[in-house]
Amino acid sequence: MADTDTGQADTSQSIPAFDPAKLEPFVVKDPQAMSINIARSLENLGKAASEWLQPREGGEKKNDEIEPLTDMVATLSKVVEYWVSDPARALEAQTLLMTSYFGIWMNSLSKAAGKPLVAPELRGDKRFSAQDWSDTPFFDFLRQIYLVTADWAEKLVARADGLDPHTRHKAQFYVRQVTAALSPSNFVLTNPELYKETVARSGANLVEGMKKLAEDIKAGRGDLKIRQSDMTKFKVGENLAITPGKVIAENDVCQILQYDAATDTVLKRPLLIVPPWINKFYVLDLNPQKSFIKWCVDQGHTVFMISWVNPDERHARKNWEDYARDGIGFALETITKATGEKEVNAIGYCVGGTLLAATLALHAREGDKRIRSCTLFTTQVDFTFAGDLKVFADEGQISHLEKSMNEDGYLEGSKMAMAFNMLRAQELIWPYVVNAYLKGQDPAPFDLLYWNADSTRMAAANHSYYLRNCYLENNLAQGKMVLAGKPVKLGDVKIPIYNLATREDHIAPAKSVFVGSKLFGGPVTYVMSGSGHIAGVVNPPDRKKYQYWHNGAVEGEFEDWAAKADMTAGSWWPHWHAWIESESDEKVPARVPGGKKLNPIEEAPGSYVKVRA
Repeated sequence: MADTDTGQADTSQSIPAFDPAKLEPFVVKDPQAMSINIARSLENLGKAASEWLQPREGGEKKNDEIEPLTDMVATLSKVVEYWVSDPARALEAQTLLMTSYFGIWMNSLSKAAGKPLVAPELRGDKRFSAQDWSDTPFFDFLRQIYLVTADWAEKLVARADGLDPHTRHKAQFYVRQVTAALSPSNFVLTNPELYKETVARSGANLVEGMKKLAEDIKAGRGDLKIRQSDMTKFKVGENLAITPGKVIAENDVCQILQYDAATDTVLKRPLLIVPPWINKFYVLDLNPQKSFIKWCVDQGHTVFMISWVNPDERHARKNWEDYARDGIGFALETITKATGEKEVNAIGYCVGGTLLAATLALHAREGDKRIRSCTLFTTQVDFTFAGDLKVFADEGQISHLEKSMNEDGYLEGSKMAMAFNMLRAQELIWPYVVNAYLKGQDPAPFDLLYWNADSTRMAAANHSYYLRNCYLENNLAQGKMVLAGKPVKLGDVKIPIYNLATREDHIAPAKSVFVGSKLFGGPVTYVMSGSGHIAGVVNPPDRKKYQYWHNGAVEGEFEDWAAKADMTAGSWWPHWHAWIESESDEKVPARVPGGKKLNPIEEAPGSYVKVRA
């Protein structure tokens, strides 16, 4: 007999798309244990707050977090003002959002009825990869609401007329930061994975997570230093930066390293590497398997490395010219003493490359011909298309930063590290926040993330000069950068240049590097590697990863160059080495660090690189 005949409703098909048994993992089993652990996690959260307050109350830290927030509010207020100042526009904005919400509601009803669902596109978003985000109606609904709201906010910025390009760029950046922070994946009650884990462990994960939060604020001396890697598993000079060599010279700006030869003969021209001082040089020497330094040594280069000082208040007035003279100039003098050679191949990485390019222009003006070829890794010399770092480089923000730096003599490393992490907040901030502080997990050891957390300070005068002359005023590109009392011009640089960009670079975009290539006065070989700012550079041939594009003339638009360039699978390293040898392949007997004129000071990687910020 049918259920209707017995007076009972048939509910077996009322919600065909959802199995009630799936709710079981979300039900608290031990309320008492949960209550105790919530109390303990709140206690640890209080300790974290104390670690944040203590250095500020003691005057060790300036409570200057409000300034970036003020800039964000002021920027987004301009977007809001555009939409609310006209009733028709305000209605348009509301309608756009409410139409999307209505669509989600209808989709949810369709799914509950067992009909095909047309949900917002996930766009390969790892945050919502767990099955519960689509199988559980509440979390599925929450996910969709978040995605369409984030998309709506981005559209409001894109469609706001009357914004100058810099304000629009800042607004787009800040909206991405806000939406990344407010993702339901970042909160226990709105993330099914976190919720289930918290229920399964009766909140013990939160106790451990808040303990880690307090530890990381203490480690950052009042700032949160997010743990991205197990920092106990690495030590510079022991399992990082272990290519054999010696420190053969030093001054108050840098140490000069020369690496031991690995071949019987070496290229006559030594190779000088100028790394960025915004982070440490051993990204090029993480381990023997992916060390660019070791690979160069194995190919027969005599490699010299500048290891920049991690500055403190004593270096406050060290400026761009000091880094050019006492860094690159000092290195060239050291190479001549150690090898007798007066012709050098040079590499500059990131801001180290920007300094190298400016120094080459200075050398061209002064008739200094020691550097005979130049390679630039992910280096900008024209900052027109400089990417999201330009968000932090307007007059107001630079002036505020200069005021802070002038008090201390430097910019704290944590400030620069956070700025870089914010460029990829969805990958470099929030996953680690969730894993460490909400799941209570210890991160796995990862050498690259250890390096990323090993931040450096910025000398006040040098950093101010860089921000103003490059990001704010673009003086190097315009021939207006003043060194030694006169402007320097990149058009005066006639030596061959190998200019490497990376396709997914968020710091030195490939288009920006391409545009800068046109400013030099000599032949430029522009190459674009696959991947990003680090992985696109640190890509050993035996890994057979990524690809690179080459053989296109540096002319016209970047997009046209990219469409026509030849693509080759694998690492660009052999292509670069062939380019170096095409410039000069003369060989000489292998050299020992320091030669006959310089006594080694200490073993590589030296002491400067080991100083922690």
